[in-house]
Amino acid sequence: MMKRNVLMLLMAAVVAFSCSSDKEDAGSEASNIEGTWDAHELMIDNATASDDEKNGRDLLNFLTAKDCFILSLTFNQDLTVITENSVNYLEINVNGSGTGLDVPCPTQSDMDNSTYTYDGQVVTFVDENAQTVSVDVSISGNTMTVDAADLDIPNFNTGGQLIFIRR
Repeated sequence: MMKRNVLMLLMAAVVAFSCSSDKEDAGSEASNIEGTWDAHELMIDNATASDDEKNGRDLLNFLTAKDCFILSLTFNQDLTVITENSVNYLEINVNGSGTGLDVPCPTQSDMDNSTYTYDGQVVTFVDENAQTVSVDVSISGNTMTVDAADLDIPNFNTGGQLIFIRR
């Protein structure tokens, strides 16, 4: 009788442990994307990249070096996502000496609020045109990689991979 009780207790513990582990895995998968992510880099193949892709990469590198992030995504625990996009407010100026260009960090941005789902590989959200968009993402620690074309952001939507870093 005692052996049977110990065996039942052991089986109950194993079942409880495996169930709680599954819930933790699903929760950690969803929480893996939570936070604010800033676009840091556009990775492209120089041999095949268009001029637009190269210009977008160079512009993003220039602004990121000045701690200016023109695209940020905030994924909240309540499954809302806030997109802050300053691309439409970029200004390219000839610097004072006329020997180069300067791009000041935009002070304005467009904000968009939506809801999202995330299954560990795909983020699905509704865009500003009320269209459902699904984007493949890869997250490793505080780095998220997204196919730039999937996001449909002017100057960054022709190709390559956008690299986001979590704040």
